[in-house]
Amino acid sequence: MALGELVKTGDWKCEKHVPVIEAPDKVVPGEAFDVKLCVGKEIAHPNTPAHYIKWIKLFFVPEGGETPVEAATLTFNAHADTSDAAKPGPVIAEPFGSVKLKLTAGGTLIAQSYCNIHGLWENSRTITAG
Repeated sequence: MALGELVKTGDWKCEKHVPVIEAPDKVVPGEAFDVKLCVGKEIAHPNTPAHYIKWIKLFFVPEGGETPVEAATLTFNAHADTSDAAKPGPVIAEPFGSVKLKLTAGGTLIAQSYCNIHGLWENSRTITAG
C-alpha cells in the first residue's frame, strides 16, 4: 500500500477535514503574496484532546514540474490537553495560519492536513504568475 492511496479529498464547503487554500489566482513573479491555510472554514472541525488537526503542510509544484517543494508546515500542538477529562486544558491551537510566498513561475499549491482520527486530507489550487 502507498501513502498516496490513503489521502482523502473532498469539497471543503461540505467536508470539515479538507484544508482550505486562500491565495490569489495570479501573482507577479518574485513579489511576495499571502497564502492563508485552515481546516474547518465552512464546517467547524472539533478541536479537543480527543479529536484535532495536528498539522497542515503546503507544497508547491511548478508548472510542468513533477516534484513538489515543501513550502511550509503549520503545526498545532495544543489541543486542550489535560489530565482531567471533565475540564479542558488552558490552551487550544486552532488549525489556521498564513505564510508569505514568492514564486518565479506559476504552478499548483497543494495543502495536506492530518486529523488524528480521520487521517490525511488534501486540496489544491492553481496559481498563474506573469
